[in-house]
Amino acid sequence: MRFDMNDVIYQNYIFAGKIAAEAREFGVSLLKPEAKFLDIAEKIESKIIDRGAGLAFPVNISINEIAAHFSPRHDEKELCLKKGDVVKLDIGAHFEGFIADTAITVEIGSNKYDDMIKASSEALDNAISLLKSKTRLFEIGKCVEDTINSYGFKPINNLTGHSMQRYVLHAGKTIPNVGDKVYKNKIKVDDVLAIEPFATNGAGQVITGNGSNIYLCKNTFNPRIIRDNKAKNMFNKTRNTFKTLPFAERWFQKQFSNSDILLKKLSFLGMIKHYPQLVDANKGIVTQKEHTVIITEEGCEVIT
Repeated sequence: MRFDMNDVIYQNYIFAGKIAAEAREFGVSLLKPEAKFLDIAEKIESKIIDRGAGLAFPVNISINEIAAHFSPRHDEKELCLKKGDVVKLDIGAHFEGFIADTAITVEIGSNKYDDMIKASSEALDNAISLLKSKTRLFEIGKCVEDTINSYGFKPINNLTGHSMQRYVLHAGKTIPNVGDKVYKNKIKVDDVLAIEPFATNGAGQVITGNGSNIYLCKNTFNPRIIRDNKAKNMFNKTRNTFKTLPFAERWFQKQFSNSDILLKKLSFLGMIKHYPQLVDANKGIVTQKEHTVIITEEGCEVIT
């Protein structure tokens, strides 16, 4: 669904962006050796809610070769950061469904990967400097690719930024991290885009890994072919609770008993999607930086 950008919608995005940025900076302060993943995620999520926004997706804490899509389970209470870990902290807030998505990379207690962190950060800055109405998507990707290559690293060619719309995290427009001219469409005024360069010393391509503990209710399956009425009822409850945005296993566990069995059943029936971890194919280290922007005629406004 397309929403024209009026002042109310604009202010909703600005508020979501402010909260997401605050949560990101708060999250950075928590990233220390021996800090527990579960504590980090829950503290950041509580911060977003306490500030009056909603959770656009579970806090992602993806380390080292995991480029994206890891959030701790409710019972992973001892999983903690270690010195030398390269952490991608990815955070999303929304207000009335209008989403801000932001990410940062922090190396824990060391500085071995400073240049790779700078590569993804500078690629983001350079890409943002290009953004305005009618910029072609592949131009953004070429800028990201050239910047990361200049540091001696590779962009990840099958991870991209994305457009967002109300209650829709991935709204259909793909923002590449390489200059592939297949991405020839132009961006438009009022597009809301998450720009997120990834740099790596590995393969430059991700493959699927283990489960991420992050789920999404599907809207593409045919309920008529599902004969299990209990599963249908549980799916409807899940969709009513989490709607069109991704949710965490630990959120589900707080809402429903027998959560593991139910998640497996709904996944098996194709009613929900379990996101996989996204891992560099050669297990190289990955860094990421991300902002959400609103496109204008002559440029863009960074809201995170």
